[in-house]
Amino acid sequence: MLGRHSVYRPLWDAFMQERFIWCVSNEIMNEYDEILTQKASPRVAYLFMQTFMRSPNVLRRDPYYQFRLIEKDLDDNKFVDCAIVAGADYIVSEDVHFRVLDTIPFPKVNVIRLEDFMADLMS
Repeated sequence: MLGRHSVYRPLWDAFMQERFIWCVSNEIMNEYDEILTQKASPRVAYLFMQTFMRSPNVLRRDPYYQFRLIEKDLDDNKFVDCAIVAGADYIVSEDVHFRVLDTIPFPKVNVIRLEDFMADLMS
């Protein structure tokens, strides 16, 4: 039987094959590190973060302006701001707070669900 995290294996494989670019800021990296440290051992979190940060398909962009497009969960704006300054095609998220972006014409930030992103990757 496959583990419950096995659904993420195709995503990790596609990332390691450099089939997409992952845009992050220092603020986003800090959040990833914090969450990984909570969910895995500090050593596993460290090794993952080192691999991730050294990957050629990780684009680091730190926003110098806060657009504040999401009002219901201000912490989500770090992803929006990074996507804008990085010129990302879209944000992949299941978070309902990102749905407000569909109603904002400028700056336009597209959001897609993980299922749609995976389907796009596999096509």
